[in-house]
Amino acid sequence: MRFLGMLFFTSLLIISCQKQTVDLVVFNAQLITLDDQRPEAQAMAINQGKVLFTGTNDEVFDLFDSKNILDVQEKTVMPGIIDAHAHFYQLGLGLQEADLRGTESKQEVIQRIREFSPYKTADFIVARGWDQNDWEDQSYPTKEDLDAVFPDVPVALQRVDGHALWVNSKALLLAGIDKAGPVPGGMIMGDAQGKPNGILVDAPCDKVLEMIPEPSVEISARALQSAQDYCFSMGLTGVHDAGLRKPIIELIDSLQQSDILRIKLDAMVSNIEPDVSYYLAKGPTIKHRLRVGGIKVYADGALGSRGAALRAPYSDEPGHFGAIITPMDQLRALADRALLAGFQVNTHAIGDSANVSVLGVYQEALATHIMAQKEEVRWRIEHAQVVPPDYFGAFSKNIIPSVQPTHATSDMYWVEERLGAQRMPGAYAYNSLLSQAGLLALGTDFPVEYVNPMLTLSAAVYRRDPSGYPESGFYPDEAITREQALKGMTLWAAYANFSENQRGSLTPGKDADFIVLDRNPLECPDHELSKIKVLNTFVDGQQVYAQPF
Repeated sequence: MRFLGMLFFTSLLIISCQKQTVDLVVFNAQLITLDDQRPEAQAMAINQGKVLFTGTNDEVFDLFDSKNILDVQEKTVMPGIIDAHAHFYQLGLGLQEADLRGTESKQEVIQRIREFSPYKTADFIVARGWDQNDWEDQSYPTKEDLDAVFPDVPVALQRVDGHALWVNSKALLLAGIDKAGPVPGGMIMGDAQGKPNGILVDAPCDKVLEMIPEPSVEISARALQSAQDYCFSMGLTGVHDAGLRKPIIELIDSLQQSDILRIKLDAMVSNIEPDVSYYLAKGPTIKHRLRVGGIKVYADGALGSRGAALRAPYSDEPGHFGAIITPMDQLRALADRALLAGFQVNTHAIGDSANVSVLGVYQEALATHIMAQKEEVRWRIEHAQVVPPDYFGAFSKNIIPSVQPTHATSDMYWVEERLGAQRMPGAYAYNSLLSQAGLLALGTDFPVEYVNPMLTLSAAVYRRDPSGYPESGFYPDEAITREQALKGMTLWAAYANFSENQRGSLTPGKDADFIVLDRNPLECPDHELSKIKVLNTFVDGQQVYAQPF
């Protein structure tokens, strides 16, 4: 029907011999539309922020006039990328802190902190990004390492995955943490005397984090704008932020209404009261640039810090299973409330125990509802990182696997030591999950990983790191095709938050969110996928980022 409508529209223009004046014409492009009706084109007409028509150069110029024409000189144009799982606000805050990613030792972490000038007058030192798995000595650092340099100012350094804290004695004292051992939802690691050694995993981190002074509205607004600028430079026109509190959601709404924030955000509400009750009572918020329609829940922690919940012990730590953060009876109660309110439930699940448990809750909650209502709810498993193959079949278009391919290429150096060979067939199994669900929502999980979505594309397709390691690929049978990866970063990401009719492909009638690339991701060699550069980014037909080409 849409094709017949466009044919009728085009016929009217030809009969009338009058060209329509539009806001922008893009031409001389290798246009990847991701629209199955017309997957490739050379040119595109845009009016009032929407794609009006795609076709050949001649077709577009025969039908349309514009004072604004963009000759992209045979460069590739594709839909703007939507990151289906990231931490947009945390990225912005992190851009104002020392970046600890890529450090090769605890000494280098401390050196970066010492050299970051804003910390010299700080009342509380916070930063993120260390990963002991990247160090020659892979043992955890301790509070004594920090105490030697920062004895008087509390220090809290988040591990790259956000599921562990490295703190000094001052922070432990202020938080009232004086005993080591397992606690509900996490672990306080300790020394031989049973005293905290400065490493907190999952739940106990909150005792320290809640003591950190809240950023002012001005700092938060600046963080959001910084994150937007960074994302636009990487070709992101939309982001699903996996966990926000009410004040930040309201600040985003205000900044968007003032046209300061133009990026399109899906704000998942953090599973914290009173925020959850407020938004469930209010019902989903759906605006042009903002959607609030999902609750973000943590079922467990992360593999890197051994907080992910496993069904059998960690292969490299006998007797240790990780931990469930949100008990399943609480998730079940939340699921029932979300169904009544029309909200998605988007649950972080890394380990196989967490995935199996969450899938069971989802299936139980949705079975009667879907049969009775015959409607799509599109609940999500965020990460779906280790799933027993027997449970792949539980995924569908109502239980969506929302995965981050760069986790596979970041974790591949050590993950088999954590899991053992017997669990690897269910780990980072993107092709298997896609085969069952019919789609994958792809994201980066930034700032856990880098913002660059071309690393997502490369990891999903190439299953190697940017240096080409490993030569045969990391479990290459779980790679997906380039077109599937691009859909996961655009159309399927849009589907995952009910916006596929508004964005995700360059289809007439949809938002004119698009990017210009320096090479074609469907044609360039595999090893070049991670090197693709974004030259231009457009949101609603307006340029928001540009490099000369």
